[in-house]
Amino acid sequence: MAETLHISELRDRVGQEVGVSRWIEVTQDVIDGFAEVTQDRQFIHVDPARAAAETPFGGTIAHGFLTLSLLSACAYDALPQIEGRAMGINYGFDKIRFLSPVRSGSRVRARFRLAEVQMRSRTEALIRYGVMVEIEGAQRPALAADWLTMAVLAPGHDG
Repeated sequence: MAETLHISELRDRVGQEVGVSRWIEVTQDVIDGFAEVTQDRQFIHVDPARAAAETPFGGTIAHGFLTLSLLSACAYDALPQIEGRAMGINYGFDKIRFLSPVRSGSRVRARFRLAEVQMRSRTEALIRYGVMVEIEGAQRPALAADWLTMAVLAPGHDG
C-alpha cells in the first residue's frame, strides 16, 4: 500500500524516486483488446504468425499507446497518496519516447521520479513525474515520459 503524504511532504521529495509499480503482463489478449478499442489492428500487433515472419520482433508487439496507457494502473500501485486530495486529473505529457518494443507475453513496470510540485492555487498542485517503463529482463526501457498530473485538494487541505 502506498504511503499517504501531505502536499508539503511530497514537495520535500522532489528529485527522488517515489514509487515502483508491480509487474504487469502484456498478453496477446490484452494487445488484441486494445487493438479493437482503438481500431489499430496493424499486423505487428494482432497477427502473431505474420509478425514472426515479417518483423525483427519475433512475434507481435504491444502498441506504444497501450504501454503508455498502463501508466494509470502503475500510478495507482506506486505513487504516494496525497492527504486531502479530492481528485487527480491527467494534465498531459511534455515528452514521451517509445524506446523499445514490448513483445507479447512480456511484463512491464513503471518507475516514478518526482520532478516538480507546483502550487497553481491553494487547492491545485501541478505535479510532474519522470516515468520510465521497464521491460522485465530487458536492458532498454519501453518508454520514458514527463507526465503531468493535477492534484485537486479538498478545502482545508491546501498546500
